[in-house]
Amino acid sequence: MSIEPSLEHPAGDDDNAIGGLTRRGFLQSAVAAAAATHLPLVNAAETPPAPAAPAFPPRPVKLDINGKPYALMLEPRVTLLDALREYAGLTGSKKGCDRGQCGACTVLVNGRRVNSCLTLAIMHEDDKITTIEGIAQGEQLAPIQAAFVEHDAFQCGYCTPGQICSAVACMDEMRSGTASAASADVRIKVVAFSDEEIRERMSGNLCRCGAYNNIVAAVRATSKA
Repeated sequence: MSIEPSLEHPAGDDDNAIGGLTRRGFLQSAVAAAAATHLPLVNAAETPPAPAAPAFPPRPVKLDINGKPYALMLEPRVTLLDALREYAGLTGSKKGCDRGQCGACTVLVNGRRVNSCLTLAIMHEDDKITTIEGIAQGEQLAPIQAAFVEHDAFQCGYCTPGQICSAVACMDEMRSGTASAASADVRIKVVAFSDEEIRERMSGNLCRCGAYNNIVAAVRATSKA
């Protein structure tokens, strides 16, 4: 006589019970026990710990941006770029690489080009900061801005704020006779407004759309005007 269960009557959980516990019940109990071991122990009498104070508490920082005073509360580690965009609400300066490689965040600090993602805001309390919002004279475009439009010196426009700020400083450098790697003789305080000079001085600003020829043409036209 065969003792194997008939195919017509397969063995159920009750047929495989161990000590009064079915196989399904045993598995459910094991899963519940495993989950309970990973739950944190909570003591109702204990008060949850207070959040730790920030390692770098905010401090008042006064910045002169586009000729206007800004009183901000900033952590010492906040970059100038983040202070401009996130705290002062001046979103014209763009965050590209955030590593000082693309030039999209270029602003002017005391007339000189600065990658605002690489410098801290608290370092510029006594400086005059100019962003793309401060290049135009009210509703009137600055000559370099008008030249960018006329010569189609941008496509997506993401790098344009940094390009224009850099172009302003670029032209000031050439007018003052500051030499560059493209200058034929660094001892001579006269710089020719050539395409080579413009390309060298604007090389820190990348344009992923490849509008370099038109950018150079815009700077050249503005410098001649």
